[in-house]
Amino acid sequence: MRIVKSIVVLTALLAPWCAAQGPRRILVVTAGSADYIWAAGGTLAAFIQNGYTVDVAQFGNDEKLSGGLSPSQTRLANVEDGKQAAKLLGVHDTVYMAHKSGETGYVSSSEMRTQLFALIRHLRPQIIFIPDPYMHYQADQDQFYVGKMAEEAWGYSGASTFANEVERMGFKPYGAPEIYYYAVSRPYRSGEGAEGQAQFLPVDITSTIDIKCAAIELLRTRNRVQALQAQQRLDRFGRSGALPHPLDEGSVRKLVRAYAEELAETIGRRHGFRYGEEFNHVNTRAGADRLPAHVRERAVPKR
Repeated sequence: MRIVKSIVVLTALLAPWCAAQGPRRILVVTAGSADYIWAAGGTLAAFIQNGYTVDVAQFGNDEKLSGGLSPSQTRLANVEDGKQAAKLLGVHDTVYMAHKSGETGYVSSSEMRTQLFALIRHLRPQIIFIPDPYMHYQADQDQFYVGKMAEEAWGYSGASTFANEVERMGFKPYGAPEIYYYAVSRPYRSGEGAEGQAQFLPVDITSTIDIKCAAIELLRTRNRVQALQAQQRLDRFGRSGALPHPLDEGSVRKLVRAYAEELAETIGRRHGFRYGEEFNHVNTRAGADRLPAHVRERAVPKR
């Protein structure tokens, strides 16, 4: 059962008054440098254009996806690509936790959660974006482990009973009132959306699709690997002429842009948009009004 069911009451009581006077700030949690751009790049670009400051917390070190590079070279190449893509999108800053990609399941969730507590309490964002840990058949386990940890951090960051060492450093409890769960590289499937207090939220990104695609095109190292994999699949099915041999940078950029546009079109078609993104969304500011009467009658705003 979605943990949202148990933490929305806590967050709803704590968060609205914490965020009422805060800046228009968003914190994005991601396992790798590409995940959040593929899933939410258009929505984040729109927020940025409307005056929000967006910061990114990246937990994986990007060392696993390249062709012909060592792990250290892969990490440096993917991180540099990610920085360029984030800059184009308008991201203010990226904080790198540098846990080994593909191995976050072996990292203490308490360690990662404490790191995120510190960021949430320092930045005091109004909105947090996280990978949706409730996706079915998720091949990338980093997205699951990071998403699960991030949901717990969001739910409990407003309570003084967690991360006491962070509080002793001066980071007082703070709970963000709003959260977006995102799915990476594919649309949500039936039954994956709107569990618990979350509501399924489609977003029209027609006005920001170009900047999203331009940011994705800058993820050159991983894009080339994905293009090579696509070429190999086409070769196996007798369509070796569909992509040039060898692949050049221009053809790789066209391929990833075509895929990004097709993904956004597929999502948008469901909701009457030309291009779209979709999320599970919780807004505890609205949810506070739906709390049971026996909870509301003794609720006291956090000062």
